[in-house]
Amino acid sequence: MAATTEAPEPWYLALLGFAEHFRTSSPPKIRLCVHCLQAVFQFKPPPRVEARTHLQLGSVLYRHTKNSELAQTHLEKAWFISQQISQFEDVKFEAASILSEFYCQQNLVDSAKPVLRKAIQISQQTPYWHCRLLFQLAQLHALERDLVSACDLLGVGAEYARVMGSEYTRALFLLSKGMLLLMERKLSEVHPLLTLCGTIVENWQGNPIQKESLRVFFLVLQVTHYLDAGQVKSVKPCLKQLQQCIQTISTLHDDEILPTNPAALFHWLPKEHMCVLVYLVTVMHSMQAGYLEKAQKYTDKALMQLEKLKMLDSSPILSTFQVILLEHIIMCRLVTGHKATALQEISQVCQLCQQSPRLFTNHAAQLHTLLGLYCISVNCMDNAEAQFTAALQMTTHQELWTFIVTNLASVYIREGNRHQELYSLLERINPDHNFPVSSHCLRAAAFYIRGLLSFFQGRYNEAKRFLRETLKMSNAEDLNRLTACSLVLLGHIFFVLGNHRESNNMVVPAMQLASKIPDMSVQLWSSALLKDLNKACGNTMDAHEAAQMHQNFSQQLLQDHIAACSLPEHNLISWTDGLPPVQFQPQNGPTTSLASLL
Repeated sequence: MAATTEAPEPWYLALLGFAEHFRTSSPPKIRLCVHCLQAVFQFKPPPRVEARTHLQLGSVLYRHTKNSELAQTHLEKAWFISQQISQFEDVKFEAASILSEFYCQQNLVDSAKPVLRKAIQISQQTPYWHCRLLFQLAQLHALERDLVSACDLLGVGAEYARVMGSEYTRALFLLSKGMLLLMERKLSEVHPLLTLCGTIVENWQGNPIQKESLRVFFLVLQVTHYLDAGQVKSVKPCLKQLQQCIQTISTLHDDEILPTNPAALFHWLPKEHMCVLVYLVTVMHSMQAGYLEKAQKYTDKALMQLEKLKMLDSSPILSTFQVILLEHIIMCRLVTGHKATALQEISQVCQLCQQSPRLFTNHAAQLHTLLGLYCISVNCMDNAEAQFTAALQMTTHQELWTFIVTNLASVYIREGNRHQELYSLLERINPDHNFPVSSHCLRAAAFYIRGLLSFFQGRYNEAKRFLRETLKMSNAEDLNRLTACSLVLLGHIFFVLGNHRESNNMVVPAMQLASKIPDMSVQLWSSALLKDLNKACGNTMDAHEAAQMHQNFSQQLLQDHIAACSLPEHNLISWTDGLPPVQFQPQNGPTTSLASLL
C-alpha cells in the first residue's frame, strides 16, 4: 500500500495499521477505524494516498454503516481522483466497481451504468478488471430484465477472453450468456451455444476444480433446459452426470495453484453453493417426476446445508435457493396430504420475501400460485381464484403463466357455473393448437384439463380421447402424477359406462402409482372407485377392504384439513395485494367444507 512510488511515510503506515486493527477487531470498532482513515487527510497526502484513502473510507462506510451519503462522497472522490493517475489500475477499477454496486443498492441504476461503461472502456489493458467489470454491467442489465444488452456484453467478454488466451473465462462468459438465453426462451440460439460450450469445457486442460465447476455450470443449464421443457425422462442421463460431477468436486482440494493468466481469476460459484444447487435441481426433477419422498429427502439435505452456510455467508443467492426449494417442497406437501406443514412453509417464504424486496419481486407470482394451490386443497375456491388471478397479473414467465391458467381452469370446472371464463381460458391453453409453451408436461396437463371438463359434461368419448393423449405423453416422460390422475379418471368414466372390467384395469394401476408417489387425493379417489367397483361385481371382501382404505384416507385428510384451517397462517388466503402480512390472527376453526374431497 505504498503512498508514492517511494517508501510510504511513517504516519501513513501508523494510521493505516490502526484503522485495520480497529476494522478487524471482534467486534469491529468501525467508528475508530473511520477516524484513523479520516486523519490521513490532515497530512495533505499525495493524490495516490488521497484516492486510496477515499476508497477505503467509502468501502468501510458502505459495508459497515448506514451513512450512505458519506460513503457515496468518498467513493465518488476515489473514482474521480484515481482517473487522473496513471498506473493506478487496482484503486481506479475497484472504486468504479464498488461505486456502481453502491448506486445499485440505492436504486440509482442510471448512475451506475456510465461509471461501469467508462471503467470498461479504459480497462482493456487490465484483463482481470476488464472481465470483472463486463460481468458486473451484464448482471446489472440482467437484473433490469434487459437481457439483450446483458447478452451483448457477455458476448464481448467471451471474445475478449478468447483474445487474451483464457478459454476458461471464455466458457464462463458463454455459459452466462446461455443462461440468459434460456431465461428468454431463445432456444434456437441456446442449442448451438451450449454445443460450443460443451466442446470448450471438455477440451480445456487446467485447474481441476475450475474444470469441474465449468462442467457443473454446463450440466445445470442442460438439466434446467430439459426440466423447463417438462422432459423428466430425457433429462436423467444429464442429471446423473451432474450428480457425479459434484461428487468429484467435493473430493478436490481448494488449495490448487492460482491461474497465471489474470483473465482467468474467476470462480462461478463456491463448491458449497454448487452442492446446494445440485440438490435443488434434483428436487425439481423428483417433484416433476412424482418421486415425492425422494424430493423430501433432498430438500432436507439442501436446507440443512443452507442453514450452515447462512451462518457464515450473507450471499443473496442462498436465500434464493432456499425460496425455490421451499416452493417445490410446498407443492409436494399439498400432494402428499400435509397441508398444515405446506401452509407453515408458505409463511416461511413470506418471511424470507419480507427481508428482501428483490426476492419478493421475483417470487410474488409463485407465492400467490402456491396459495392458490393450497386454497384448492382446502376447497376455498373463491380464494383460489383470487390468488391465481393475482399471480397472473404479476408474471411474464410463459411457463408459470400456463401453469397458473391450467389450475385456474380446474377451479372453474369444479365450480361448474363459470362457463364463459372457463372457455376463454381453455382457448389460450389449447394443446391441439398454438399451445403457448414448449413444455411437454404442461401440454399433457392441458389435455387432462380438457378430459376433466368433458367428463363433467358427460361427453365420455371425447374425455377418453383427451385422457389417452395425456397418458401417452405422461408415459413417454415418466410423469407419474399425470399418469395416476388420468388412469383414475378413465377408470371413473368406464365405471359410469358400466364397463367394470376396463374400469378395474385403470383404477388398480392408478392406486399402485398413487401409493408410490404418494398422492393422497388420487388414493382417496381410487379407493372410493374400488369400493363401488367391487360392490357392483359382488366382491364383498374386496369392497369392504377398499371401504376401509377409503375411510382411513378420509380421516387423514380431514384431520390435516382441520389442522391447516385452524392455523393463524390460514388467513394468508385473503392476501392478494402488496407485501405479505407480517402478523396472522388465529382462526376460530375451519371455515371450509370437505364435501369435495370425501
